[in-house]
Amino acid sequence: MAGADSATPEPWSAMGPQLITYADRFGGSLQGVRRLMDGPFQGAFAGLHVLPFFVPYDGADAGFDPVDHTRVDPRLGDWQDVTDLAAHHTVVADAIVNHLSARSEEFRDVVERGEDSEWAPMFLTYDTVFPDGATEEDLTRIYRPRPGLPFTPMTLGGRQRLVWTTFTAEQIDLNAVHPLGEAYLDRVLSSLTSAGVRMVRLDAAGYVGKRAGTDCFLTDEAYAVMDRLSSLAHEQGARVLVEVHGHHTQQIDIARRVDLVYDFALPPLVLHTLMTGDTEPFRAWLRIRPENAVTVLDTHDGIGVIDIGPSQLAPDRPGLLSAEQIDNLVETIHANSRGTSRPATGAAASNLDLYQVNCTFYDALGRNDRAYLLARLLQLFVPGIPQIYYVGLMAGSNDLDLLSRTGVGRDVNRHHYTPHEVDEALKRPVVSTLLDVLRARNGHPAFAGRFTCTMDGPVMVLRWDAENGATAQLEADVGAMTFRACFSPRGDGDDGLDITDASLGGTGQDSDMAVIAPGNG
Repeated sequence: MAGADSATPEPWSAMGPQLITYADRFGGSLQGVRRLMDGPFQGAFAGLHVLPFFVPYDGADAGFDPVDHTRVDPRLGDWQDVTDLAAHHTVVADAIVNHLSARSEEFRDVVERGEDSEWAPMFLTYDTVFPDGATEEDLTRIYRPRPGLPFTPMTLGGRQRLVWTTFTAEQIDLNAVHPLGEAYLDRVLSSLTSAGVRMVRLDAAGYVGKRAGTDCFLTDEAYAVMDRLSSLAHEQGARVLVEVHGHHTQQIDIARRVDLVYDFALPPLVLHTLMTGDTEPFRAWLRIRPENAVTVLDTHDGIGVIDIGPSQLAPDRPGLLSAEQIDNLVETIHANSRGTSRPATGAAASNLDLYQVNCTFYDALGRNDRAYLLARLLQLFVPGIPQIYYVGLMAGSNDLDLLSRTGVGRDVNRHHYTPHEVDEALKRPVVSTLLDVLRARNGHPAFAGRFTCTMDGPVMVLRWDAENGATAQLEADVGAMTFRACFSPRGDGDDGLDITDASLGGTGQDSDMAVIAPGNG
């Protein structure tokens, strides 16, 4: 085949798959999540990212607005439950470094006492960053994930102030470089690592270092915060995963100085590949992408398009897809979801990020089981640590009832699963086959070896070879939507695994998945 691409993987690829889940929406509690991991999902995952379980887990932003980041919400369990999970799995947990809830004890004291509060320097206001005032240019260059300026008028100690709120008025930005902010984040980190958390996710890390004269995104100060927290985490036996949505070159730059970054470009590129049969953008990304990456197709947020588009801060820097390709991708997702993603996306709902499409990945592919399983196989074979979102694990569809109740676009992909729904989903071939593949991938020695990728038109071969002879190979024709994935026996009595598109027994092949001719997208 023409055009071989090869790379030597980082050891991260040897780590097994991880589950991403809310404790309340998938298991009901931390103990409920553990029962799933030890029961129907046994052997499929080496770790799990438990989305915010702090006080409260059900605030204004589904736990990403902690009132007390050092306490487990008692409705979900306690720190011992986290420790119990960590005894058998790598636990990933969030350090929400950019902000704290407006209802936190610290900020409520600032509201009451203003500058007389001991906590006042811990929070950002307009004049913290612009003590000498700001020009129109200073303000309009501030980078934010939604339109408008990042300030909310509030009365602090009887005085009207402009409080820095990057996301919502319920999330007050921290002064992460002030000693009070540093001490707060140190307490958060210690509470996690002392419970056995071994991978800390720095949420919204790109926004933590605001400085006049910059766009206030990924500044030197932001990198300094990442570096300091990474060093502290390493001292406490943990690694750091940095969460930043932005231009793909920014991910490459960040990856050079942190343990792990997300491959947020992968989800839209996989969709483009399967919808068009055009493998070139996917191949081009494989050549340059960082391998110390966590690979995802879906998360608690939407499907990012900012991660494959031109730079929002430097429009002369092109993206991995053209504007026309991105527009076609978004419209095809809406078509595949039968329009159910449209009312959940952009200005149509209460979204924190207008540059994402809110849709389950299964619906984005028209509920086509073959296409969906192929997408997951591509994710699992690309170098990095694969994380599988709980709705994606269940091949879930858009939850329009939840969306209508909350008006929050991202809730369309945040279904609350009952035990009965989990049991029913496990009977579906697409779910049971995905779990078989995850068990084969988990701990397979081939993924500690050498990765090669060969592409010839719509046909691609992704292969792993270890020094001990263990192999894993995915051969796929993305135009015909056919594939075969083979995992060699491990040598411990395991017989290996051989999965093809026929393994699904014909399910999902008659579903309506819109496609784009490569010349049109």
